[in-house]
Amino acid sequence: MRIAKKDVPVRMNAPGAVVRQQMNFGDATGYGTIGAEYFSLSAGVDITSLLRGLENNLCQSPHWGYVLEGELTVTYADGTEEVVHEQELFYWPPGHTVRVSRDAELILFSPQREHNTVINHIISQMK
Repeated sequence: MRIAKKDVPVRMNAPGAVVRQQMNFGDATGYGTIGAEYFSLSAGVDITSLLRGLENNLCQSPHWGYVLEGELTVTYADGTEEVVHEQELFYWPPGHTVRVSRDAELILFSPQREHNTVINHIISQMK
């Protein structure tokens, strides 16, 4: 799920303040502490091979975030792909992988325990 800023419904428009809100943007039920993450990824990065050994060989942490710049393609467990562009909010449910087509800067909010497991696995795979 992704949405551009211009497509997020305006809830309030007052002098000096515009508030946009997208309702029902993913479900955090059952997750504990959330981590805030800033990623800088170069074009060509593809984490697919680094996820081998995780459940279904995919990242099993959900993520909510915003692409500051660049472009990424997310592939889900069912094989569908979604391209996420700069200035888009996104929600990636568990069961995905990511590849970068244009240098990207993004902010993620993820369940700390689940994403730490994935990051530790990737670090181990890189050794």
